Amino acid sequence: MTESVIVSKVWNFAHILRDDGVGYGDYLEQITFLLFLKMADEYSKPPYDRDTIIPAEYNWDSLTSKRGAELEQHYVYLLRELGKSKGILGQIFTKAQNKIQDPSKLSKIIDMINKEQWSALGADLKGKIYEGLLEKNAEDTKSGAGQYFTPRALIKAIVACVAPQPEKTIIDPSCGTGGFFLAAFDHIAQYDLTKDQKAFLKNETFFGNEIVSSTRRMCLMNMFLHNIGEMDGDSSISSTDALISEAERQYDYVLANPPFGKKSSMSSTNKEGEQEKQDLNYNRQDFWASTSNKQLNFLQHIISLLNTTGEAAVVLPDNVLFEAGAGETIRKELMRTTDLHTILRLPTGIFYANGVKANVLFFDNKPGAKEPWTKEVWVYDYRTNVHHTLKKKPMRQEHLDDFVKLYNPKNRHQRQATWTETNPEGRWRKFTYEEIIQRDKTNLDIFWLKDKDLMDLDNLPEPDVLANEIIDNITAGLNSFKQIMETLGGEKG
Repeated sequence: MTESVIVSKVWNFAHILRDDGVGYGDYLEQITFLLFLKMADEYSKPPYDRDTIIPAEYNWDSLTSKRGAELEQHYVYLLRELGKSKGILGQIFTKAQNKIQDPSKLSKIIDMINKEQWSALGADLKGKIYEGLLEKNAEDTKSGAGQYFTPRALIKAIVACVAPQPEKTIIDPSCGTGGFFLAAFDHIAQYDLTKDQKAFLKNETFFGNEIVSSTRRMCLMNMFLHNIGEMDGDSSISSTDALISEAERQYDYVLANPPFGKKSSMSSTNKEGEQEKQDLNYNRQDFWASTSNKQLNFLQHIISLLNTTGEAAVVLPDNVLFEAGAGETIRKELMRTTDLHTILRLPTGIFYANGVKANVLFFDNKPGAKEPWTKEVWVYDYRTNVHHTLKKKPMRQEHLDDFVKLYNPKNRHQRQATWTETNPEGRWRKFTYEEIIQRDKTNLDIFWLKDKDLMDLDNLPEPDVLANEIIDNITAGLNSFKQIMETLGGEKG
């Protein structure tokens, strides 16, 4: 059975349960629980004969042997008890709840999963099936699941540029469903690895943070299906807020797309018993500037995660490139202490959240020095005159092939610009440190191409594409206005 057939088969139940009030995200959670138990059952039998540390009273057979109300009651109890376990098992089932109240439909889903021999499927196929389910869940924009799902075409292009090497550590402090881990795993697995290198890749390469328990369990399941980590091993994905304290260790690579939300806040209860939100400024001695801007805090934290030769690729919104105050301070320090060598400007219409105007910053950490490490910044403008929509014209990997080629992963010090005085439409251009530092507020939001849509009214994009871009631009504008008002409010306070 092919990947697409299995995805369609599994996802069809989501539409049935939708009528019972079970959302796509809730359904995917239940699939995660059941699929994990089914695979654990398969691994406990020949030819694997592994100790999966799942007690017999909570194993897969305990589910398939029951029906009706007895099954529902047992499933509820099973989820609660397995959530008390240690390691990955406990992380998968943390705060697990049964969202399928109809025992007959629960039985049908169990029967569907039971018919497949999942351990016999290759890691690539199992992983693609689960990734397919995650992407379908992300498409449900009302649930907000899209904020945890970075477009896989973008992730693959980023990993192709960074080209992580074997026996190196990788961290994503906001790992979502684990997309960067999987792409990096696939890239490193292409090398001719020794036995020790394969073991390192499986158990010692990937680390991350994800504070949302439902998203964390999906990340762990995604990694498990891709043969990363051990079922009975400790979890390398922390549930703590990555920004709370200084990093306990440093890593070779940081690959990340931090949360879209700009402002960090925390909830508290006032004297009247009402919930209030307060701006959260992280008191980190290793940060260059104190701010409630979550994106700027993540950027500072990511730099602290890198060892002295570490490399980073981070997806960040436009405001990080031009915001004044703390933003300007952080940009200057970023260029002084690291080699910020590349910026990829991304178009709208590629994320599941509206109004996201983002960029990818590539930089290498460096040891202390008197002179700034950044000498020149290469900018690739894949935004101006580029039109994508999630349904009719999604961004695919081939759309970024030109950028990856010009990035020149094998030797990025030998690059050739496509922009020249005689070719003003070239998307690849170099700017010196002196040019950037002289810009107002050290603004890194750099563009030079002319918008053809404003000049050629006879060749506008398709109406739906244009409508989506208008929505994105209005949403982005409203978000920017809200951010300005929040900043002014914080300064008055």
